Amino acid sequence: MLATETNKQILIVDRDVAAVEPLRQKLSDAGFSVRVITEGAAAAVAVAERPPHLLIIDWNMPGFTALDLIQGIRTARSPESVRLIILSALADEQNIVAGLNFGADDYISKPFSLREAVARVCAVLRSRPRDSHPETLSCDSLVLDSSTNRVTARGSRVNLRGIEYRLLEFLMANPGRTFNRTQLLTQVWGDDTEVDERTVDVNVQRLRKILSACGYEAYVQTIRGFGYRFAAPSPVRDELPVREEPQARDESPMGDERR
Repeated sequence: MLATETNKQILIVDRDVAAVEPLRQKLSDAGFSVRVITEGAAAAVAVAERPPHLLIIDWNMPGFTALDLIQGIRTARSPESVRLIILSALADEQNIVAGLNFGADDYISKPFSLREAVARVCAVLRSRPRDSHPETLSCDSLVLDSSTNRVTARGSRVNLRGIEYRLLEFLMANPGRTFNRTQLLTQVWGDDTEVDERTVDVNVQRLRKILSACGYEAYVQTIRGFGYRFAAPSPVRDELPVREEPQARDESPMGDERR
């Protein structure tokens, strides 16, 4: 276990305490601080009060789903840097894709190997080094503050899900540089992810839609045939009137014909 992975806070949200107890014990043995909560509403409160580094959420709980919890914590003051892993007995492609597209970093199907689950947890937690860029990134009035995990545009809060936040953060930390889908998957989702490259396109479009509300959608640019980049749009060059040069006066004498 890497030293940077120890002592990190993990919150497991699952109604079946006995089923996740082996996982809790295995993660604790690996050096993580692990809590288990059995109710979604209580988990949302816990995350808002003290955001963990990672949430491991059961897909379906009585009266509450993983998507409900994810949506709830994204509107709380806690935030966008919380990693998310969904646990579920539903192993079909439709549910996996839905969970990943909604903002989860990984999806683990039940039953699962404890060794594999711990490896996936470690991969998600090391997917983005926290000291790899300045605490504050800005472009015009769009500001990302990683010390508080907040994004603001012209002073107003921009609510992003976890993967959207990390995608914007990575692109803003490398302004003007173009990244293809494979590079973005490695840098934002992590080396060990099984996410399809199409997920990159889905999340870029989702990020643009959110930024469009504050007029910044054009900053996430598509470079056809190459990938995506973050850059301020080129200024419109015809906003100012073109200054006309005065025409030279004809000083030739009247009646002097030029042939």
